[in-house]
Amino acid sequence: MALEALEKLKGLLEYATPDERAELAKIARRLTPAWVPMFQGPQKSAYESEADVLFYGGAAGGGKTDLVIGAALTRHRRSIIFRRIGTELQAIIDRMAEILGTGEGFNIQRNVWKLPERQVEFGAVPVLGDEKKYQGRPHDLKVFDEITSFPESQFRFLITWLRTSNKGQRCRVICTGNPPVDSQGEWVIRYWAPWLDKDHPNPAAPGELRWFAVIDGKDVEVENGEPFHHDGKSIRPQSRTFIPSRVQDNPFLMETGYEATLQALPEPLRSQMLEGDFMAGKDENPFQVIPSAWVVAAQARWSEQGRQGPMDSVGQDVARGGRAETVIARRHGAWYDKLLCYPGVATPDGPSAAAVAMSAVRDGAPIHVDVIGCGTSPYDHLNQAGVHVVAVNGAGASYGTDKSGMLRFYNLRAELWWKMRESLDPAAVPPMALPPGQDIRADLCAPTWSLRSGKILIESKEDLMARIGRSPDKGDAIVYAGVETPKRAAFSGRSGHVVEYDPLKSA
Repeated sequence: MALEALEKLKGLLEYATPDERAELAKIARRLTPAWVPMFQGPQKSAYESEADVLFYGGAAGGGKTDLVIGAALTRHRRSIIFRRIGTELQAIIDRMAEILGTGEGFNIQRNVWKLPERQVEFGAVPVLGDEKKYQGRPHDLKVFDEITSFPESQFRFLITWLRTSNKGQRCRVICTGNPPVDSQGEWVIRYWAPWLDKDHPNPAAPGELRWFAVIDGKDVEVENGEPFHHDGKSIRPQSRTFIPSRVQDNPFLMETGYEATLQALPEPLRSQMLEGDFMAGKDENPFQVIPSAWVVAAQARWSEQGRQGPMDSVGQDVARGGRAETVIARRHGAWYDKLLCYPGVATPDGPSAAAVAMSAVRDGAPIHVDVIGCGTSPYDHLNQAGVHVVAVNGAGASYGTDKSGMLRFYNLRAELWWKMRESLDPAAVPPMALPPGQDIRADLCAPTWSLRSGKILIESKEDLMARIGRSPDKGDAIVYAGVETPKRAAFSGRSGHVVEYDPLKSA
């Protein structure tokens, strides 16, 4: 009955004066002592979605907060609502009190709201590692408000304990948020790539269900939700979807003039907040090593037919197990081939990592391998096999300068990343062409730089991983492939013997 009455109110809005609309809003609130979604629209579609992991949002003002509170109050027994920063939870708590008409049941010390047959907890994880406080604590609804502010590692860790012991109780994850404003939140575009990544080969419609399974540490889209076996283990795929919302979908908020406020925002914030454009420009850190626009331009130049001559260089970033990947980048002049990516479990040791690198090499191209950590063993095996392999030790000394000849580098890692920046400069000749993919853009645009003792220093890989919650494997492999190492055949001495040449130690 309440929904029918609300539908009638919606029909009256078109003919009402501003004062009458304000009064209708009050009536609507009185008609809904228990929360119900707004009419027929995106919020209701999100509320009723069958997705295991739902992302609702995009633009501002679409009723995202009300959706998660309403789901917790009407569909779930044990819920938790996360914000990255604890003080940001207060607005959600205040709105829940407004919906309930009372603050009774809320324990401010524990941040838990206890209701008959329901419990809603509020949590924050401002620092990487804080997520471990919630380890082993089950909830049948996990909410991530402003999902782009969370590192991917925190999100994946926290949804591990999505479960219930109540028969018939549905479990699900609801994420809300606007487009990311920096590279840290771009993992969201990868996670919901069929809906948000314009380069995705098989795009999905809003609200359409797609199923994903984690196979060998990597997300893989599968045909349906039927359980299957892999390496002796039973895997049940989870469904995902994205449902966009805009302020125009919220008739009551439209009457407050909020749309005019969003329209007045400067670009790209206007496109992000009003239109929910996930590909609009982001506020880049002024010390971002590689500008995003340069990578986008390099990818726009790429084509399958753009290969320029023989293979000149190979870069390998090695991983063993976990979610990280062993990635191989292959360069032909200024043209980079599609990356070869292997789950870490597929390269568990030196011989296997060396084997995939050897299978990728053509035309006597040298292989550049990161020898810090697990790359040492593959390097040794490649070297013993007589393959032209170059050890890349990012912590080693740098002997080069930037293209101006004025700035030196704190270490080799800084030099290699800065050389990649210079190669991607729109003024560089020849212009670089990189294969498409939002994940490549995210990796190459993630590191930042600073000056230390008058030298360029690039954010360490460890600090970068702690900040963004993942390893930039694809970016590192591309940077290693960018090293200009002359092929052995080109440097033979008078006696005919090979003269070893190490470009990483040249002046």
